[in-house]
Amino acid sequence: MAGSRWQRWRRISQILFLLLFLGLLVFTALRAIPGTTSDIHVHGPVRLFFEWDPLVAISNAIASHALYRGLAWSLVILLPTFFLGRFFCGWICPMGSMQHFVGNMPSESKRGKQRVESNRYKRWQTIKYVVLIAGMVAAAFGSMAIGWLDPLSLLVRSFGLSILPAFNYAARAVLAPLATSPVAAIKGFGEVAQAVLNALVLEFRQPHFSQALVLGILFLVILAASLRVTRFWCRSICPLGALLGAASRWSVLGLHKDPAQCNNCNRCLLHCQGGDDPVGSAPWRKSECLMCMNCLGSCPEHALAFRFFCKEKEVALPDLGRRRTITGLVAGVAAVPLLRANTGLGKSRNDRLLRPPGALDEPDFLARCIRCSECMKVCPNNALQPTLEEAGLEGLWSPTLVPRIGYCEPSCVLCSEVCPTGAIWQITPREKGWVVGVGTAQNQPVRLGTAFYDRGRCLPWAMATDCIVCEEWCPVSPKAIYLEEAEVADSAGKMKTVKQPRVDLNLCVGCGACEYACPLQDHPAVYVTSIGESRSPRSQILLTRK
Repeated sequence: MAGSRWQRWRRISQILFLLLFLGLLVFTALRAIPGTTSDIHVHGPVRLFFEWDPLVAISNAIASHALYRGLAWSLVILLPTFFLGRFFCGWICPMGSMQHFVGNMPSESKRGKQRVESNRYKRWQTIKYVVLIAGMVAAAFGSMAIGWLDPLSLLVRSFGLSILPAFNYAARAVLAPLATSPVAAIKGFGEVAQAVLNALVLEFRQPHFSQALVLGILFLVILAASLRVTRFWCRSICPLGALLGAASRWSVLGLHKDPAQCNNCNRCLLHCQGGDDPVGSAPWRKSECLMCMNCLGSCPEHALAFRFFCKEKEVALPDLGRRRTITGLVAGVAAVPLLRANTGLGKSRNDRLLRPPGALDEPDFLARCIRCSECMKVCPNNALQPTLEEAGLEGLWSPTLVPRIGYCEPSCVLCSEVCPTGAIWQITPREKGWVVGVGTAQNQPVRLGTAFYDRGRCLPWAMATDCIVCEEWCPVSPKAIYLEEAEVADSAGKMKTVKQPRVDLNLCVGCGACEYACPLQDHPAVYVTSIGESRSPRSQILLTRK
C-alpha cells in the first residue's frame, strides 16, 4: 500500500531528525575541563534547528529590525511549506515527533469511538493562532516573549536544564558502584559503560540548574496531555505550527477523497495526528494537516490520496473569526507593558543581573533572546542559570551569571557561539580581552560588572585573619584585585600584619572568580554587581574622558 510506504518513510524521518536534534543538544557541551586546552570551541552546527525555525527568524526580524546571521536558512522550511503544507510538523520537528510517539501509547481516554471523536477537528485548535498573533504583536514592540512557547526553545530548555542533567546524575550514580565492584565481570561492564557514556553523553562535571524541577514537570505535563488528546501541544498551543499552518494555505498538495469508495467507516480518524478531518463527510482542513499520512494507511478502501492541484472541498484558512483575531491583537499589545511592569530596565533593575559576555544592552537583549537555554547548556562552569525574578517577568528564563555557582572562564566565548538570535553577539577571545597577553584593539575588555567588598565580612578586614584567596583566583593580568599590608589588632590586642584586598575598578571585568572562590560559605565577602558593565552606557561607575 502506498499509504503504508509513506508512513514508513515518515517514521524513519522522524527518528533520524529526533536523533540529530538530541545529538546536537548533547554535543552542546564542553568535553574537557577548562584550562586543559586553549581551544574552547564547539565544533558543530549546534544551532541548526533554530536556524531552520521560521518562527524564530520572523519574530527576530520583527523585534530587532534585522535578521541575525544563519536565520535565513529558515527559508529551507518556510518556502516548501507554501507548496507541500506542514511537512515540518509531521516529518522533522522533534517536539512533534515526541508528541507523536507518546500519543500512540495505549490510553484509556482514547479507545474506540472516544479515539475517533478526539481526532475530529475542534474549535479550540485555533488557540495557537491567537498565540501566534499575540507573539508577533509583542515582537513588534520589542519583546521576544514568544520564545517561551517556540517548540524548539521549549525542547532545548527542558532537556538541557532538566532531563539531561537528571540523566547525567542517575547514570553516574548507577555506574560508579558497578565500576568499583569486587566482581570482575560487573566491574568490567561498569568501566566500559562509563567510558562509552562519558565519551558520548555524560558531561565531565555534573550540571545543576535552578528551576530544573519546574521545567521538567512542565515538559512531562505537556507530553502527558498527548495521552488524552493526540498531539495536544501541536494542535492547541504551538505558535510555530500556527505559522506553518497559515503558510500552508497556498499549498498545492491536497487530500483527494473518493466518495465512491468511501464507506464512512471513520478509520481514517483513528490515527489522525492533526485533527484535520480527513473523513469523507467533512471538508478537509488544510492548515491543520501535519502530512503524517496515517489516514492513507488506515483507509481499507484506498479512498484517500494526496495529489497536487487537487480540486476538493477544503478549508484552507484557519477558522479564526473576528473575535479571536482581535483577542490576539489586544493580548499582544497588553502583554508588553504588563511584562515590563517590574522589569526595571533603568537604575532600579536588579544589580545582580549579570548577563553573559557579548550580551546586548538589556532592551535589545530581551528583543532577541528566545530563552532557548543553549548558552546555559554550553557554559563549562555551569555559571549561567535561568532567571526567575532578577530580570522581571519579561526576562523569565533568560540567562544570568551566578558567580557562587560558577565564574566566567577567561578564554571561553561558547555562549556567544551557540546563541541563535544574536542576543549574545558572537565575539572572539581576543574581543573579549580577558586572555593574558591578548587584548582588544582598543584595549578595552568586555566587562560584565564590578566586584565589591563587604569589609564587615572579609576576613583580613573584619577579623584580622589572613586570606588572599580572591587575589589568587583573579584571572586578569595585571590582577584587578591587589593587596595592601596593614597593621591591625587581633582579639588579644596584639598587632599583626595582614594583607587586605582591594579592587582596581579599571581592571575588574566582573568575571565572578573572586566571589566563586570566597571561603565564606553563606554570604561571600566579595560580590559582583552589574555596575560598570560594558554593554550599557547607563550602568557605569567611573566617568570617562571623551
